[in-house]
Amino acid sequence: MKNFDDLNTPKALLTPDIVAMLTSIHEHKGKQGLFVEAHADLLTNLMEIAKIQSTGASNRIEGINTTDKRLEELVRDKSAPKNRSEQEIAGYRDVLATIHESYDYIYPRPNIILQLHKQLYSFSRSGVGGSYKNSDNFITQTDAEGKQSVRFQPVAAYLTPDAMDRLCAAFVESLDTDEYDALLLIPMFILDFLCIHPFNDGNGRMSRLLTLLLFYRAGYIVGKYISLEKLIENSKDSYYEALYDSSAAWHENANDYLPFIRYYLGILQKAYGEFEDRVKILSQRGLSKHERVKAIIDNKLGKITKAEILAAVPDISQVTVERTLAALVKSAHLVKIGAGRTTAYVKTDTPQKVQGG
Repeated sequence: MKNFDDLNTPKALLTPDIVAMLTSIHEHKGKQGLFVEAHADLLTNLMEIAKIQSTGASNRIEGINTTDKRLEELVRDKSAPKNRSEQEIAGYRDVLATIHESYDYIYPRPNIILQLHKQLYSFSRSGVGGSYKNSDNFITQTDAEGKQSVRFQPVAAYLTPDAMDRLCAAFVESLDTDEYDALLLIPMFILDFLCIHPFNDGNGRMSRLLTLLLFYRAGYIVGKYISLEKLIENSKDSYYEALYDSSAAWHENANDYLPFIRYYLGILQKAYGEFEDRVKILSQRGLSKHERVKAIIDNKLGKITKAEILAAVPDISQVTVERTLAALVKSAHLVKIGAGRTTAYVKTDTPQKVQGG
């Protein structure tokens, strides 16, 4: 039986690279309050975009999709869900809103996790919401020939309630001792949650919602402004590799949490870097809108899309961004590549001054 030893296991996890990552994130957290206080009026749009990106990305990871237009309508609560996928997207939206608004009052207890899961499926008629799994589940993989095999066997259904009770109790106890950094304990908790796989459906999305909740409660609120789920979606292969490496020998209490911890700390570092970059751009009031768009492009290595620019400057209209891109292409500062949804832009080696318009 798995032993959730959060009081002793973290001692072996403070490797030099992990300590360096923790130090970096602590420094970012120290700046976080200053940024939020100084630019509170600028961050509302950033938060709205993050909600849309988080809801879309976390569901897409699980193969739940809708159009960009419908996603925005659903997240902004301007439309009712029309099908099963949209029901699940709307449920995620509501849980995310609950966490954003009330994380200080939501404790990582089994009954609370069940309530959040029930809310996740509040638009669904499947009946799976708010109850632990009633049959054993398996995490499978499919090879190049389409053959499926079991990659990991989670905790048996009949042992799940006890496992969740012990997991939550060990996590809360370890946090209360204040002996180890919450940034170590949170990825451990999420890894254990995924290995238990307590629900018939929704385990992946619940893990990402719980990650946000626990980071927020620990004071790391960057996920409000930069979508952690989007960053995970963009590095999905690395995510699954870390999950696989850290879950090996989990049932025998011999697994290595380091790959999963390292992955999540990397996601948090990247989120803080993007947050600080976007706040700096948003606060450049002395620049024209065209100059701010150009600054984003000039600071980006490789190709950049219109969607990435719009996410970085939510106060600038799509029309203005499109006009600036057209001017930069015309002046040979940018080269347009691809077409339709794959359209992107790459800087040339002969930058010229962009003309406003």
